[in-house]
Amino acid sequence: MPEIKEIIDEQKINNILKNTQNPPASKVLEILAKALKKKGLTLEEIGYLLHTHKPELIEKMFKTAAKIKEDIYGERLVFFAPLYISSYCVNDCEYCGFHKRNPASRKKLTLAEVKEQVKILEDMGHKRLLVEFGEHPLENPIDYVTEVIKIIYETKSNKGEIRRVNVNIAATTVENYQKLKEVGIGTYQLFQETYHQGIYKKMHNGPKADYQRQLFAHNNAFQAGLDDVGLGVLFGLYDYKFDVLGLVSHAQYLDKKFGVGPHTFSVPRLRPAETVKIDPTYQVSEEELLKIIAILRLSVPYTGMIISTRERPEVRTKAFEIGISQTSAASKTSPGGYSQKESLGQFNVFDPRNLDEVLKSILEQGLLPSFCTACYREGRTGQVFMDLAKPGNIHNLCRPNAILTFKEYLEDYASPKVKELGEKVINEYLKKIPNKVIKQKTKIRLKEIENGKRDLYF
Repeated sequence: MPEIKEIIDEQKINNILKNTQNPPASKVLEILAKALKKKGLTLEEIGYLLHTHKPELIEKMFKTAAKIKEDIYGERLVFFAPLYISSYCVNDCEYCGFHKRNPASRKKLTLAEVKEQVKILEDMGHKRLLVEFGEHPLENPIDYVTEVIKIIYETKSNKGEIRRVNVNIAATTVENYQKLKEVGIGTYQLFQETYHQGIYKKMHNGPKADYQRQLFAHNNAFQAGLDDVGLGVLFGLYDYKFDVLGLVSHAQYLDKKFGVGPHTFSVPRLRPAETVKIDPTYQVSEEELLKIIAILRLSVPYTGMIISTRERPEVRTKAFEIGISQTSAASKTSPGGYSQKESLGQFNVFDPRNLDEVLKSILEQGLLPSFCTACYREGRTGQVFMDLAKPGNIHNLCRPNAILTFKEYLEDYASPKVKELGEKVINEYLKKIPNKVIKQKTKIRLKEIENGKRDLYF
């Protein structure tokens, strides 16, 4: 196994944080100009941005991040829902509602209950899910995880179906990751939580307390043939500046070792949950979270970024503008939560709106909702995706696919107001498809969707 220092060199990060304090405005502007070239930033350059506090420079940072997001991801915002399958867990993590010492009763969905939850999500209009399991070798073995994924793909409700299942399970073996690949998962997502080893040990008890196991899990996933992985930090456990540098350092390591970096970053903030006590020492404000999102977009431009319903609608709206490319909506954080009074949840939700309400808000923002899963299904992941994204060719695929999947939502699930707004937004972005042949094919397929066809994509 490689050494931890290959991914995270704490002394190097601490030295960068020490040496990049109080940057002059000229230095910050120089770094922002470099970021616009979309080649990424060094850890030292990121250190200067993290230590930037002047409001006018932060505003410039936001505008630069928004420009990069527009260039790479355009107007699209991809939607998914989390599906919590089991709250059984052998770990005792200080920040998680599922921690072992929480005396609340646990729930694990039967396969019949999984079907029921999936049908509810399909009837909302969701097409992609993120499944979540606590770590428990007896209650949540890998064969149970793969059976759940198979059931999700098999379950249909009216015109609804789940076309891609992303997975968040505890660090595991190459063999187990191969089993996930065999059942056709999308992204394998695992967060380091914090890259600071001392704080990590303080926050964890149980198998997850093994910092090295957590850190090298993505290596095992790559060895198993999963080239689509997601990284993340739980901001608020330690100094966010250190963890931003740790996160980017990890991404750079994966890119160097495997030829492709993470497909996504997630940026959850530490939030209240049952029996969880929040230490205010490293609490991250909403303003700091937005700054983190902007800096990550500048630093690793081609990596997707995810925000959850942990944040208020107003914060999410700004985040969509400056860097976020994927978001959850209408989330429940407990097993069975979509059909019954919620049992033990992992964390509290701060955006309680239903999917249609969230879509209305982003349409008013001028964004295009997407339920697209085409890249996963066409093998456009890992290096293949990056080869399309970096020259900008992905717009010829992603924009029409977003339009087609959103058209399905408008036909099958939308409220009258969202349908009215949505048709206007579709017409606006249809005009902006750069390739004339693809634009014409998209128009034909929109008519086919109106006539009842589904799952049309490029």
